Amino acid sequence: MRYIINHSTNPYFNLALDEYALRHVNVDEDFFILWQNEPSIIIGKNQTTLEEINQHYVDAHKIKVARRVSGGGAVYHDFGNLNFTFITKVDDPSKVNYKKYVQPVVDALASMGIQAEASGRNDVLVDGLKISGNAQRMANGKLMHHGTILFDVDIEAMVEALSVDPSKFKSKGSKSVRSRVTNIKDHLPPDTTLEMFWEKLHYYLSNKGQDREIILTNHDYDAINQRVKEQFETWEWNYGASPDFDYHHKTRFEGGTVDVSAKVDQGIIKQIRFNGDYLGLEDVADLESALIGVRYDKSSIKASLSRFDLRLFFGSITLENILDLMF
Repeated sequence: MRYIINHSTNPYFNLALDEYALRHVNVDEDFFILWQNEPSIIIGKNQTTLEEINQHYVDAHKIKVARRVSGGGAVYHDFGNLNFTFITKVDDPSKVNYKKYVQPVVDALASMGIQAEASGRNDVLVDGLKISGNAQRMANGKLMHHGTILFDVDIEAMVEALSVDPSKFKSKGSKSVRSRVTNIKDHLPPDTTLEMFWEKLHYYLSNKGQDREIILTNHDYDAINQRVKEQFETWEWNYGASPDFDYHHKTRFEGGTVDVSAKVDQGIIKQIRFNGDYLGLEDVADLESALIGVRYDKSSIKASLSRFDLRLFFGSITLENILDLMF
């Protein structure tokens, strides 16, 4: 296959490139892209972001959160992860089968001595453990099939970043299915680096180096960067585009118990209620009213609540306590 070389590790650019390649790179042949992201969580198009990520961990470790245009579940990326994208022509959408499109990766792994298999609805397994998750999107008679390959991912960071208490959320979004995973590196000779693996995979997919690179123009890059600015790096796309959800959580602090319930539509608070046995002097309804129409993100809620002396409403329970409760 022909290919586009992409050295970016910015998830917003990389997802914009995928979509642009699907819609606007018009070549007769199928082609592929290999790429990496800096530490980030990539959310499926139909998912509720806050339901999929550990916001505390994401904030503390400066992990980017990005939404892709394809479906499927949330995945964690870091520099131990290698991603692939295939763009292919499709004559009959009803015959699209993900196993067909992931087969080049399975075959490439076989050429390196790794026996992998396509499994389930969108996974690749080695020894029964997941090493790749995949998703697809169609447009203009073409299919974009992209996926992850866990080469040497920080599994502990992945688990922490995606650890969310499901009892706090009730939404219409598509929830991720967690699987047991393994790193490809554990199944290769010990001196194999990701760069070596990347080179071998590229060599195999490019017909042993015989197929030609597709060169993007400055116009192409300008259009991709415009999509990044207008869509892929925006809060409205990455958080606000989440399906409607309800949030409920209760915590006991030294100053009493606080129970919060919120209804969120397109990332905006539509209803919110604080209950509990905390010792406040003022009616908490004033706080609740101030939060209606506010983005359900930590900085926006903090800014709204900072206008009030919370001691009058929650006694000794602090602003940071309330933010912990809500995130």
